[in-house]
Order: sequence, then C-alpha cells, then structure tokens
Amino acid sequence: MVETIGILSLKGGVGKTSSVVALGHALSEFGKKVLLLDANFSAPNLGIHLNILNPEKHLHAVMERKIHPKEAVQSLGRFDILPTKVFSKKVMNPLQLRDRIKNLKRNYDYVLIDSSPALNEETLAAMLASDKIFIVTTPDYSTLSMTLKSIKLAQQRGTKIDGIILNRVYDKDFELSLEDIEKTAEVPVLAVIPHDISMPEAQANFVSLLEHKPKSKGSEEYRKLAAAISGEKYKPKKMKRFWQWINPKKQEINRMLYYNRIFDSE
Repeated sequence: MVETIGILSLKGGVGKTSSVVALGHALSEFGKKVLLLDANFSAPNLGIHLNILNPEKHLHAVMERKIHPKEAVQSLGRFDILPTKVFSKKVMNPLQLRDRIKNLKRNYDYVLIDSSPALNEETLAAMLASDKIFIVTTPDYSTLSMTLKSIKLAQQRGTKIDGIILNRVYDKDFELSLEDIEKTAEVPVLAVIPHDISMPEAQANFVSLLEHKPKSKGSEEYRKLAAAISGEKYKPKKMKRFWQWINPKKQEINRMLYYNRIFDSE
C-alpha cells in the first residue's frame, strides 16, 4: 500500500529539500518505487536541486486541471519527480493537492512531499495530503521554536508527527542535545545527519548525497531511516554493527522502536 510522507520545516535553510532527495534515493535502494513531489508552490526548490529548472509540465498545471498528473512526472532513474513551476502568477487552491494526486499515488510505494518552509496554506496542504510527517530541524534554539510550531499545527489538524530528522549536526557543546530536543518537542529523533561539506557539493552537482558520497555517515543515516520506514533490514559493515550493538545511539533505539511499532504489530 502506498504511503505519502510529508517532509516539513517552517524555517528555510535546514536541509529539508536535500533530505527529501536523500531519503527518496535511500528508499529506492531497497527496491521501492518512489515519487518526489514539490508542494512548495511559491518558492519551489526540489526541481532546481535535481537540475529541472524550467519544466514544461508541472504541478501547477496539474492543480489547474490543465494536464493529468502522469503527464507532469519525470523519471530520474532511481525515482520519479513531479516538479513545480518556479515562476507562476496563477492563483490556485493548494488545499486541493490531496485530491489532485490521489490516483497518481497508486503507481508508487512511497510519495515524498517537499513542503513550503512557511506557516501557510501550502504547508497545510502537504499535511493534509500526507499519511506520515517527518520534520527536519537543526540543533539550535531558533529552528527548534519553528519546529514546535510545526508540531502544534499538525496536532491541531489531527496529524501525527512520526519523527524528527536532525540535520547539520556539528556535535559541539553550543548545540542543543538530541535529548533536549526530544524532551521539548515530545517527538523522537529518528535520524541524525552530521554537518558535511558533501551535502552542498551534492546540490551543486544536482544529485543526492547518497549518489555523491554513498559511504558518508549522512548517507548511512538516511538508509537506516529508509529501512525503518519501509520495514527493510539495513546491515552496515560488521565492525559498525558490533559497536552499534554494544553501545547503540539514541536515534538507533528510536528507529528500532519505530520499526517494531509499525511492522511487528501488523
């Protein structure tokens, strides 16, 4: 059964779009058919990230009922993408997103929605169209405050937040700890992505982090998150497995609990 996952953040510059691309790539490595969808109608970035700068067919046209959703989908090998037009003056109702894509979703195992980094109807539309929601945040006070707003908005709409992707982590004392973030947000951190120059390098080359630097710690975290989401088993190298079994990190435990809650109960 297809699952639609909204990737949210109410603050720009935290790596939300990069996380959508990386997670989509990771899910595809487990043999899943994945669609990336850009629901940031006012300032789209997903297509730009993947070198789709001026698509002739796009989600704006789908929302306006000018074309069928399948016509706007582009295949990029590992996954498909439904991009959004960068410049559009058309007035539309983003809250119709769920209805417009419901038939298209049947062709995929996972649809990942890149939402708007603002508290607006576009973000609400992404929430309403999603079965699960993950929030991307960085370990600082200003971003955490916006993360709390995202969680509150989702709760008001009766939408559960499944987890947090903690991005651009320097692992320094000036940052908020994983435990502090979980305690404040009351949402588990399911992935910790270290700060890595490889991420902007991947963006500059219009590829995912997993394609640009497949053996990086960040790539491994996205694979582990994808495994927890999809019910697959991800096995790192034997030495890494040994140390993770001896002294598992908090996000490892959270992923295990998440995996057991979703798949062991079926």
